[in-house]
Amino acid sequence: MKPVIALVGRPNVGKSTIFNRLTKTRDAIVADLAGLTRDRHYGMGHLGPHEYIVIDTGGFEPDATTGIYKEMAKQTRQAVAEADVVIFVVDARAGISAQDHDIAKYLRKLGKPTVLTANKAEGMTQGVQFSEFFELGLGEVLPVSASHGQGMRSLVDLALGPLGLPVIDEEAEAQDPSVIRLAVAGRPNVGKSTLINTWLGEERLVAFDLPGTTRDAISVPFEHAGQKFELIDTAGLRRKGKVFEAIEKFSVVKTLQAIESANVVLLLLDATQGVTDQDAHIAGYILESGRAVVVAINKSDAIDAYQREILERSIETRLGFLKFASILPISAIKRQGLAPVWKAIIQAHASANCKMSTPVLTRLLLEAVQFQQPQRSGIFRPKLRYAHQGGMNPPIIIIHGNSLDHVTEAYKRYLEGRFRKEFNLVGTPMRIQMKSSHNPFTDKESA
Repeated sequence: MKPVIALVGRPNVGKSTIFNRLTKTRDAIVADLAGLTRDRHYGMGHLGPHEYIVIDTGGFEPDATTGIYKEMAKQTRQAVAEADVVIFVVDARAGISAQDHDIAKYLRKLGKPTVLTANKAEGMTQGVQFSEFFELGLGEVLPVSASHGQGMRSLVDLALGPLGLPVIDEEAEAQDPSVIRLAVAGRPNVGKSTLINTWLGEERLVAFDLPGTTRDAISVPFEHAGQKFELIDTAGLRRKGKVFEAIEKFSVVKTLQAIESANVVLLLLDATQGVTDQDAHIAGYILESGRAVVVAINKSDAIDAYQREILERSIETRLGFLKFASILPISAIKRQGLAPVWKAIIQAHASANCKMSTPVLTRLLLEAVQFQQPQRSGIFRPKLRYAHQGGMNPPIIIIHGNSLDHVTEAYKRYLEGRFRKEFNLVGTPMRIQMKSSHNPFTDKESA
């Protein structure tokens, strides 16, 4: 499972800038205003072969008891509870503050691995200038400059170091290919627990704990119509004694990790609330992870024809990038519409693991080019010569030819549509990669 890093500190010390550096994105809003970040913000990063999840938090006041600061403190405690390691950010130029002492006291009490880093340290040399931060009782301080990108590699190395990232045992990690690993993902209160309980009760199966794929998650083996499944817990199926009472039942980190571990993800929406930003974010992460997906709209029996029309428009506009997925109405509490969901899950899994022969792919490619050639770029027109499969789950198709850097995204979608139709691929993303042939005369000309 990917390790989780939480960024913690008082307002305006540069946590969001560090977040953007660690994730190589601009997802976090950055401005010279205190308290701009209020909710937890999740992102993905990687260092060499190691990937990790980063959580950005708002300014932390551990003793806040009222107003927005109390809610921000609650969000930060949630992030710290979810994290494997905490990066405590202080301001190298402003120096230490009483609020820094309060945060350090809170972190020391938790005993969680913590990296103390002093941001905005550009032009400053490590030495006496940083000695005051030893008062926090968190050990050495690492000076960085997020705005200039200085010290970011050392910061990640220091953060991931205490986690002792395990060497993957391929034999231990190998999964039975006949078992479909299924994750149910969605916002809080969309009916995930109800659906899972309905499945387990309906099939009259005995559920038992397996060694957790995360620190406190469990997986539930069960069978439907002769097909074996392994349900990866995202809906609060926790062992007693393993849950922090202050932590929300729904954990974003657990959902992200469950999606990574799954073969198929069932994205559950609430028909009465439409498609929210959080639904779209989870769907985007499923697509980015390359997982097969089925969309189930729970509580569909609770809306009228007008609401259904509004919902359909919302799905078209906000989840348009999941057009390849089956979208099915269900009612978990009334056990309605569940049979088509099982069929769609199996079909999505089969599509994700579909084997496509090189002759068939090449024939389809040439037929597609004959029907519609790629757009010319200047005096050159891309020449697509042959195609072969480069991987499964998701299916990857590699196309070889000349000047393929100029193939447009629209033309790639056109090719994807032709491939999908031929192999009946439903419920899985597809990756199309272009590889241009090397011109042996290019080097001679430049010489």
